Amino acid sequence: MVESKNFNDKRRFQGSTAALEVVERFTRVADDRILYEFTVTDPTFWTDPWSVEIPMVKTKGPMFEYACHEGNHDLRHILEIYRNMERQASNDASPNGSK
Repeated sequence: MVESKNFNDKRRFQGSTAALEVVERFTRVADDRILYEFTVTDPTFWTDPWSVEIPMVKTKGPMFEYACHEGNHDLRHILEIYRNMERQASNDASPNGSK
């Protein structure tokens, strides 16, 4: 469980106030699954707390972060580099090393 509070007025989520509290829970529900839940409370702004559940499933292979980094323009280049590395490894593994 992760509990976040003591937010300030510099950043407001959906109009919330400094009374905002967020409680997150990560529950393993299977070997390859996690249930991510969070509850948002701000009695100054919302009349009732509200919650969200997001099932997370294990993926195969590398996972690339999708954040607001450089407008995500670099994601294309990250994938190009990885694909080139895969292609090179495949070529190196072939019997005659052909390209």
